[in-house]
Amino acid sequence: MSVAPPQPGEERALADWQRGIREQFPIITAHPDLAYLDSAATAQKPRAVLEAVQSYLTTSNANAGRGTYPWANRTTELVERTRRRVKEFLADPDPQRSAVHFTSGTTEGLRAVARDWLTSFLSDGDEILVPFADHRANLEPWLEAQRLLADRGVEVRVRALPYQAESGDYDHRALDRVVGPRTRFVAATHLHHVYGGDMNVHRIRAAVGPDVPICLDAAQSVGHLPVTVAESALDVDFVVFSGHKALALPGTGAVWARNARSPVFEPAGWQGTPNTAGIASLEAALDWLEAAGTERIARWTVALATRLTDGLRHLASYEILGCQSSLAAGSGTPRQQRRHGIVTFRHRGIPSDDLSFILFSEGFMVRADSLCQAGADEKKDGSVRVSLHVYNTVDEVERLLAVLASLD
Repeated sequence: MSVAPPQPGEERALADWQRGIREQFPIITAHPDLAYLDSAATAQKPRAVLEAVQSYLTTSNANAGRGTYPWANRTTELVERTRRRVKEFLADPDPQRSAVHFTSGTTEGLRAVARDWLTSFLSDGDEILVPFADHRANLEPWLEAQRLLADRGVEVRVRALPYQAESGDYDHRALDRVVGPRTRFVAATHLHHVYGGDMNVHRIRAAVGPDVPICLDAAQSVGHLPVTVAESALDVDFVVFSGHKALALPGTGAVWARNARSPVFEPAGWQGTPNTAGIASLEAALDWLEAAGTERIARWTVALATRLTDGLRHLASYEILGCQSSLAAGSGTPRQQRRHGIVTFRHRGIPSDDLSFILFSEGFMVRADSLCQAGADEKKDGSVRVSLHVYNTVDEVERLLAVLASLD
């Protein structure tokens, strides 16, 4: 999905809407002098989510699928209702066929797909395509699956998705060179956690054809922009995401499985007690996001990120990572690659850790290190990431730019 920054008149209306939204985040309003700019690591929670968790824990807290008394029944229904809610939120076109399984987050979800499904799906000589410059959570599980299969005498080749050096996007023109007759599976990322760009997964589908399953790491997209699994939008077979990055509590996430192209996905082993409070928070978060409007949230964060890159590009001491053709506010066309609330940069003279301490002394909370990027060296590749959400403001971005300019 390509989201362009709003036009001036539209931005004013969006700002009016955002003021009311910001007031719904207690931790944000309680600290007006601090700017939380690390939402790609975890998002803050609106009051409706906090109240839903408190209500569940004080009225219905019980185990799910175990007892037959009212609290247990209500908890079991909560879990099943939230499964249905995830499908609705993703605009699932065939909810009777698909499945939703709750996990502790994206990492566990991707590992479950790798260990419990992929290893039974592949045969000797098969090939899989995986990202080698995205989050480590979307690389390590597939390498682990390769090792598990090798221990059984099944040799599977792992091939790297090609990248465009300038943008950080997948190099879709080079896909034909890595896709072959034994390509059986692709792991991809929806929104890059360092560059903030939509990775154009529809082009991967076009390259691999209609029959190859694709697993999508949607940790940075669910809750930040519209995510629709209709085949005309995201024609993928798995969507894996974390609740805590989608305004819910830590320790919960989900695997949505289409179950159309391949064997049905079913996590292996005995499934213990689910994180029922986390699931209650996820249901409330999805309700809140739908009411607020993920399209409006995306337009707001794109506008803030565009404002930040437009200011940073004039500061000679900074290197902005990712697509260089969309740094200016007025650059490109409406389909120009945009940063969806994530801007990552380096100072040419100040190490990233030191820069983050300086920024915190001025009231800004940012992430500074190699950002869990696969293949990155934390000592050499450290950077500062500003990740924005709907509760951030134009004033916060302008104040951040003023501090960064003082260090130019």
